[in-house]
Amino acid sequence: MNFWNSTNSLFGSGTSNSSSNLYSLFSERASIKNGTYKRLLKSYFNSVGSDSDGTTSAKKNRSSNNIIDKLLKEKMYPTVSKETQEANSNLTSGLNSLQSSVSALQKSSTYEDTENGSTAADKVVSAMKSYVTNYNNVVTASKSSTLTNKTAYVANMMSATSKNAKELAEIGVTLKQDGTLQLDETKLKGADISKVQKLFSADNIQSYGSTISSRVKFAGGSSSTSSTTNNTTTETTTSKGTSAAALKTDSEALASSELYAKTKDKDGNETYNVDKILSTAKSFVSNYNKMFDAAESSSNSGVLSNLSYIREKTKNNTKALEEFGFSVDKNGRMKLDEDTFKKSDMSKVQNFFKDYGSYVASNASRVNYYMNTNASAASGYTSNASYNIPAASDYSASI
Repeated sequence: MNFWNSTNSLFGSGTSNSSSNLYSLFSERASIKNGTYKRLLKSYFNSVGSDSDGTTSAKKNRSSNNIIDKLLKEKMYPTVSKETQEANSNLTSGLNSLQSSVSALQKSSTYEDTENGSTAADKVVSAMKSYVTNYNNVVTASKSSTLTNKTAYVANMMSATSKNAKELAEIGVTLKQDGTLQLDETKLKGADISKVQKLFSADNIQSYGSTISSRVKFAGGSSSTSSTTNNTTTETTTSKGTSAAALKTDSEALASSELYAKTKDKDGNETYNVDKILSTAKSFVSNYNKMFDAAESSSNSGVLSNLSYIREKTKNNTKALEEFGFSVDKNGRMKLDEDTFKKSDMSKVQNFFKDYGSYVASNASRVNYYMNTNASAASGYTSNASYNIPAASDYSASI
């Protein structure tokens, strides 16, 4: 018997408004633990019983208690269907297989001919077939799985695939409307395998292959604290995103006009307060790196997507950043050459951060929000793997 169906019949159209209010209280797990739930149920059953049917009070109480105990048991230990348990199991095993497939496509040896006659092209096709099969198994299983600390990473993985759909199509891998992949072996065989290798590069942390690998790795559960009951998982989030909030503040400062207000020197010339601007830029770099260190292992898709947007924005502005002394290493962490920054034209720095700083501030704000909510980790993704970012106040859990 499903709990919510049973309570709907118990507290249906024949009940008063107070019973409807009582119904809303039952959703609180705490009310079960502290005994409030059971006392309310007892009170309800005692009030709705009819004496006209000849049933003794003792029998009615025993019957009521049996129903109450059954409802309590179902509420505390919700049953999981056989199909859901199978999906949970398939997702877990599928992620392990997918990790192996990605690793194969990241190995340099996959792109080399071997002495036994296997050509690099044949090896790439074989590895890609395995990848597509395992990727599809994971996506399919995730749609029926209740393991939200895993489906969150699958959702982000699907978003990464959507962003790289054009590059994947060039090598014969097509993204379908249901989020799965389809492989054209003939097209892949005729493709430049260097494109495949670049797409799955292990040396570039921002490559498609590296992104998929990291999402699958984190989905294995090594970076999260969770408790499991009947194949359902509840994740405990401990990071509070304070570095993301600090990055938002620094980004807004670098994008503002106040920071670049000129002051007069002893000779009466108007100059920028370079030391003040440099101090803010150093804080920006520090909090940028701290945010990624703290948030990259999150299982919340809102966090992961906004980190991805910031990383992509930074990548697209690499040349401009380097002009001002900013650089990004292969792990996606930022560094600042203070001497180069001091010699930079501060008016150009200001113009650059009006756009870049505002963008980072906006997404860092969302990272901070999602790291401080219990929003469903896998929500917001459509069937074709695109991610819809709502305003923070409008966030709702649906997949």
